[in-house]
Amino acid sequence: MRFLVLLTVWAFTGAAWRAAADDWPQWRGPKRDGISAEKGIVDSWGSNGPPILWMAKGLGQGYSSVSVASGRLYTMGDVGESSFVHALDLASKGKIVWSSRVGRSGSPPAGYAGTRATPTVDGGQIFALGQHGDLVCVQAGDGKEVWRKSLKKDLAGVMMSEWGNSESVLVDGEKVICTPGGKDGTLAALNKKTGAVLWRSVDLTDPAAYSSVIVEEIGGARQYLALTHKSVAGVAAENGKLLWRADRRGSTAVIPTPIYKDNHLFVTSGYRVGCNLFRIASDGGKFAATQVYANNDFANHHGGVVLIGDYLYGHSDQLGGKDNDVWVCMEFKTGKLMWSKSGVRKGSLTAVDGKLICRSQGKRGSIALVEASPEAYKELGRFDQHERGLKEAWPHPVVANGRLYIRDMDVLLCYDVRKK
Repeated sequence: MRFLVLLTVWAFTGAAWRAAADDWPQWRGPKRDGISAEKGIVDSWGSNGPPILWMAKGLGQGYSSVSVASGRLYTMGDVGESSFVHALDLASKGKIVWSSRVGRSGSPPAGYAGTRATPTVDGGQIFALGQHGDLVCVQAGDGKEVWRKSLKKDLAGVMMSEWGNSESVLVDGEKVICTPGGKDGTLAALNKKTGAVLWRSVDLTDPAAYSSVIVEEIGGARQYLALTHKSVAGVAAENGKLLWRADRRGSTAVIPTPIYKDNHLFVTSGYRVGCNLFRIASDGGKFAATQVYANNDFANHHGGVVLIGDYLYGHSDQLGGKDNDVWVCMEFKTGKLMWSKSGVRKGSLTAVDGKLICRSQGKRGSIALVEASPEAYKELGRFDQHERGLKEAWPHPVVANGRLYIRDMDVLLCYDVRKK
């Protein structure tokens, strides 16, 4: 009997936690590109939106989005004096099955109380970063803590400003990649099982921004691509060696995740900075980054960018160098603006089945379904979010297993977006 119990526990915490094809196990999805590989998503919706299946409450205060894997959903929030990572059971309509403490709750010095990061699911473990720099690894099955690190105390981390730690950590093989920032190295690789430091990027020492790292294979070298307030850089996955770096000055807050394709890296940020495309060349193991273009037509504050085919989509705070509030489509390799439209106003997006789901951060929290086409902006439906709260609707929408998940502080909404 004891053997059977142990075998059941192993299945629940190990093999059972491998992400399925339609899961969304980390920030911006399986490939960190904001795109779901699902098909068979609705082609339109009315003013009431797609059917709402259930609503969960009790998540606390936070701007975290959600991860979905193996029948569970993970997110973060402040409850009382602590921040927590929560596990919700999808089969029981979002019932919280465990909550594990991450760190203290509240606001960083510059304001906006609540969590920012999205948990990362890898096998039987969950990795979550609190707004005050507490990084924890917990068991997926029961939330039991495995290890923890403080980016500030243990890794001497330095942020570029005071809105708190916002990145969603990357798990790559046996390594957890995070961005403490500072003189010991902008990036840190930790042992996934123990939290022990494997390396620091000693040749890259920029303060941490709010952007999350991505991983790519370029010129035969696996590398982590990081966007900071001062630069964009590639760091060797094997040992943290700086492979290349390009100056790229941000302003106030640098947030969006970089976009990579075919030896080209696109980065953007708000506060009148705009976007840049860099070509990354390799020759005999040596790398160099050359700027292809820079413009002020795509200044994404924090809602994210997706690349579908040869075109980029997202919200911009600028157009032609002037303050604006538009959704844009831009040709990736050239920087040519294809179209701009006010749409649901400023917000975040995800892409699925040839369509964009655009979420406004405003009072109504309007959510639009938009055709992902460089020809023109074409809405396929729009509705105002149910149970809209009073805080900014910053969490990015997520589509997993035919469901659209919308987080709004203490509330999580689940919509059915499968074709009937």
